[in-house]
Amino acid sequence: MEYKVVPFTATLNQKNETTTAVASQLENLIKQFTNQGWEYIRLESVSTYVQPDPGCFGLGAKPGYLASYQMVVFSKGVI
Repeated sequence: MEYKVVPFTATLNQKNETTTAVASQLENLIKQFTNQGWEYIRLESVSTYVQPDPGCFGLGAKPGYLASYQMVVFSKGVI
């Protein structure tokens, strides 16, 4: 099997869109890759710790934080 993992970040205009727009974006991404022969497996959440940025001489320093990303997993049989 061959696997492909694609990041997914939905965008939503809260003034005039609902979660239906997010679902549509995910559906379009899945269709795009299935049309290329990939099979959708699942949506995974991946967490990572982003290291703090000490800034320059302490100016503009930013603390570290935990970030979460959504990844869409596809597979394809190898011929």
